[in-house]
Amino acid sequence: MSGFFRKEVIRAVSLLTVALGMLIFFPLSTEAGGRGPAGKDDQGPALMPVPARIQLSQGKFRLDEKFYAAGQDQPGSRGFKAIARFMSRLAGRTGLFLEQDFLADQTPGPKARLLYKYERAGRLVPNEDESYLLEIGTERIDLRAPTDLGILRGLETLLQLLSYDDQGYYFPCGRVEDRPRFTWRGLLIDSCRHFMPLEVIKRNLLAMAAVKLNVLHWHLSEDQGFRVESRTFPRLHQLGSDGLYYTQEQVREIINFASDLGIRVMPEFDIPGHSTSWFVGYPEYASAPGPYRIERGFGVFHPVFNPANPATYKFFDKFFKEMASLFPDPYLHIGGDEVEAVHWKENPQIQAFMKKHNLADNHALQAYFNLQILKILTKYNKKMVGWDEIYQPGLPKDIVIQSWRGTQALVDGARKGYQGILSNGYYIDLCEPAERHYLNDPIPPDSPLTEEEKKLILGGEATMWAELVSPETVDSRIWPRTAAIAERLWSPQEIRDVEDMYRRLRVISVQLEEHGVQHLRNQDMMLRRLVGSFPASTEEMAALRALARISEPVKGYARHSQGRKYTSLAPLTRFVDSCFPESLEARDFRKRVEEYLSSRQPEKAEVLKNNYFLPLGRLVAPVSELAEEVPVLKEIKPLADNLSRLVSMGTEALSYLKSRKNPGAQWLEKQKKLLEELKKPQAECQLAIIPAVEKLLTALEEGKK
Repeated sequence: MSGFFRKEVIRAVSLLTVALGMLIFFPLSTEAGGRGPAGKDDQGPALMPVPARIQLSQGKFRLDEKFYAAGQDQPGSRGFKAIARFMSRLAGRTGLFLEQDFLADQTPGPKARLLYKYERAGRLVPNEDESYLLEIGTERIDLRAPTDLGILRGLETLLQLLSYDDQGYYFPCGRVEDRPRFTWRGLLIDSCRHFMPLEVIKRNLLAMAAVKLNVLHWHLSEDQGFRVESRTFPRLHQLGSDGLYYTQEQVREIINFASDLGIRVMPEFDIPGHSTSWFVGYPEYASAPGPYRIERGFGVFHPVFNPANPATYKFFDKFFKEMASLFPDPYLHIGGDEVEAVHWKENPQIQAFMKKHNLADNHALQAYFNLQILKILTKYNKKMVGWDEIYQPGLPKDIVIQSWRGTQALVDGARKGYQGILSNGYYIDLCEPAERHYLNDPIPPDSPLTEEEKKLILGGEATMWAELVSPETVDSRIWPRTAAIAERLWSPQEIRDVEDMYRRLRVISVQLEEHGVQHLRNQDMMLRRLVGSFPASTEEMAALRALARISEPVKGYARHSQGRKYTSLAPLTRFVDSCFPESLEARDFRKRVEEYLSSRQPEKAEVLKNNYFLPLGRLVAPVSELAEEVPVLKEIKPLADNLSRLVSMGTEALSYLKSRKNPGAQWLEKQKKLLEELKKPQAECQLAIIPAVEKLLTALEEGKK
């Protein structure tokens, strides 16, 4: 055997070992929760959100190909479309050739096994009734609700209850009584900083409906782009969008699509700041003469509308008249946040206007502007929504204040009689773990508000700001963590078991793919593209994928301070973009470490060594080889090197703990210093397993004391 051939055989065997090791290390990455809602250990239904009340029995409603549903809907109605989607999804999940011709005839017959009934069509407004009652017997399923919106929510619960055993598919018998805790359960999608094509919006609407969210907050104007066709002021979209905007026909398409799913669409046009794109076509309404061009960078910029110019309000009167007729939702969001006052201070006309009207400061000037906008919106039957900064004494009590500052801001507003929704703690673009969002409550258990004041807290919204996402990565930043937020906004307050939430989240994450969201599958595609034409083996790709699964993007807005200047034209295709915001594999690792430290059982130490540390160590060589060969991957070589050091540290610490030997103060101090170095980001990523290894070191240090 030649030396070259022998080397290749050894390399192939080594890489195969890596791949097999990864199958051990990531046993949960493809698990869909066992055989159904009960899971492998009969831990209870994998429902998300958890219903208000659920009682299941041992009975089973067996599915067969004769199964069909019936109500009294006309083809084309929201309820009819919902039941058609339900049947299609049920067939897709089970492979059963369900007889669906009955959908043309909605007269309930004796053979119908799912009977649904509601009293009226629901209105897409806050405080509409979305409750339902679901009763599953061995021979028939009954779904009843005051409105068709309740039917939609109940069908989602029923699908999540789908189970199977060796005899086939079934629904567990029982009774579900359900209603949402909060009426406003939203997701903000920013289509401005990076444009989100129609298919992105649609697939996320479907996913929203699956977890019972009911508001799409559509951010449509920003410094980086104006995204809606305006026939009244066409230069807004012609000059302010790079040609990336939604036509009015497309907007109506989205509104109708969302309506069928029981979801409101509320537009946001951010004024008076965050408004550069408006002035590219209409500089005469700005506070400084310009010229203006679309902003490519990110941050807070100086361009701002001129509140002292009467023409500004004539402009908005015509603009909001057009948008009010396009968007039927009773609410319209004006933004109002982060207004830079530089151009106001530099404009003599504005300064004279402030003096004339006794406006003491820039806050008072913005308050004046907001009041004029409020009059216009009221004229066109719209209620105003805005961020914290819009609040001022004297505003009508039917406005809604959206808080990015926190629950205290909601408390302060509610005590003054104002409605509010919470977004602080739900900023999913910050790449924080689902647990942090899940435990964040619009009305915390220790809230000082009275029962009447609590009614003014309408709910909350997850916010997907788009500085660092593209159409191919945005889904992975939204899902599955937003499902945890959806549960917080729907389920009873006492539902707070974090471990059970993660158990169910794994199941729901896989189910969400049914709607076309690409939060899971796009990772492999992006990694393959990075490797490009380099002849990487299957094993090398497995190692690269495994590294991505234990790495997370740096948190918050730290990517902007890592040495690269991000713009709306920068590529979002690097290794960091393929990494999920939260590594569930790293979380599993940390839980195994905690279990070992609480029990000190030798067999648990062996599991950590053989199922985690050894496979992790085998990642380093193939990833390093790829990093040396592929230019775009060179930046992850230090990440792989750090992983090698971390594995060595963790293995040694585990050995000391298992043998109950004292490593000595010098060794501990050296490892602690090294750990601080390993915490520094590489390639804008952090190794998510660092906290698990740190727990081992902490245990050694505490044992030494």
